[in-house]
Amino acid sequence: MDFHQIADQCLLSPYDIDTSGLQQVIGQILTHEIDYADMYFQYNRSEGWMLEEGIVKSGSFNIEQGVGVRAISGEKTAFAYSDDISMAALESAAKVTRAISSHGGNQSVQVIKRTAMEKVPLLYLPDDPITSLEDTEKVLLLEKLENYARKLDARVIQVMASLAGEYEVVLVMRSDGVLAADVRPLVRLSLQVIAEENGRREQGMAGGGGRFDYAYFTEEILRDYAAKAVQQAVTNLNARPAPAGAMTVVLGNGWPGILLHEAIGHGLEGDFNRKGSSAFTGRVGQRVAAEGVTVVDDGTLEKRRGSLNIDDEGNPTQCTTLIENGILKGYMQDSLNARLMNTALTGNGRRESFAHIPMPRMTNTYMLNGDKDPDEIIASVKNGLYAANFGGGQVDITNGKFVFSAAEAYRIENGKITYPVKGATLIGNGPDVLTRVSMVGNDMALDPGVGTCGKDGQSVPVGVGQPTLRVEELTVGGTGNG
Repeated sequence: MDFHQIADQCLLSPYDIDTSGLQQVIGQILTHEIDYADMYFQYNRSEGWMLEEGIVKSGSFNIEQGVGVRAISGEKTAFAYSDDISMAALESAAKVTRAISSHGGNQSVQVIKRTAMEKVPLLYLPDDPITSLEDTEKVLLLEKLENYARKLDARVIQVMASLAGEYEVVLVMRSDGVLAADVRPLVRLSLQVIAEENGRREQGMAGGGGRFDYAYFTEEILRDYAAKAVQQAVTNLNARPAPAGAMTVVLGNGWPGILLHEAIGHGLEGDFNRKGSSAFTGRVGQRVAAEGVTVVDDGTLEKRRGSLNIDDEGNPTQCTTLIENGILKGYMQDSLNARLMNTALTGNGRRESFAHIPMPRMTNTYMLNGDKDPDEIIASVKNGLYAANFGGGQVDITNGKFVFSAAEAYRIENGKITYPVKGATLIGNGPDVLTRVSMVGNDMALDPGVGTCGKDGQSVPVGVGQPTLRVEELTVGGTGNG
């Protein structure tokens, strides 16, 4: 069964709605002076399981469905949504949204053009993760993960594991006649351990996921998650206070790309630049990073957490080069901002649900490989910090200033990693940090599939990544001596 058939059977047929009815509603909106209109139908079924100390502490199951109707006139957007999928609800929403503009529209509704998904490279299959495993097996999976973690080190005193799955069906109908559908599986497994020694407690975290079903979590994957979480926790048991001051910092590959996402990626989204509130506004064609720094946003990576067959406006996702060899090439765009900025769409229109308007958002944002061996990068540092993994952070989009905490970090002395440190925070300015990258590794890796991005109250799944990087004179906040 193809995506359109699944969407029809899930979102239209049960409510006696067909494509001619959708055309009729769009036509009602276009009786006013409207530039563009669309309808976004969504069905979402999700579950969550939490295991703590060998006991299922919580479980959840949720079903959401509804439709959002949007009309755009110039820079103005009117939006209405309903969790009732019916012709009456659609016609009511159409009446509300078309009020954004005056009478006098004379656009005709274009003939429906179903997006032929066979022409769109499918990045994932329409699997339903929730039905891919019996509930007892889901609990057993979490119990295995806990047992693996406890057996690795006697100092592990507490283990918390969680499993989440989601099955989402979307259908987009647009005033230009495009009718596009997608079926999106999503799973995530997370592990947190606490280790104790001599009265000191430290934690470690690991996990992963993507757009597939629970069969992904094999014994090998579970053991890997357990090993990484325990290693991080026991390493921090012996960590000394982090040094403070300006120093050379080596950022590890993979998940540390979250700094790139937060401190730089948001500033390259179209809406911030159209409104002039980004540190990158008006800088296309200018050097914004050191030579060798190339950053892309790529929604086309197979089975990745941040990937989509189509974005939430019905456009195929793509790989967009944002920065090439240090030169700013462009921004991520949805349809509204692309039109107002007179630039091309990039397939980055995303929304949390049918109850939210789309906006330009990242998918999988990462820096491409350089030519340096990671060991060579470490060996080049006389006195500095190696940030292997990150925790949380904050960033100001308008100026790019950020503060990030390192979940796992080490001292570098005379070209060697000497001992772990705790309490390190990295403080800087995103656009400035890009100019301070002096070495780019050849070991680019993506995160394991755990990222969620927040913007204007909306959360969407994303991916990040980067190779090992050497950054000059980055401010480190800590409690130890530099």
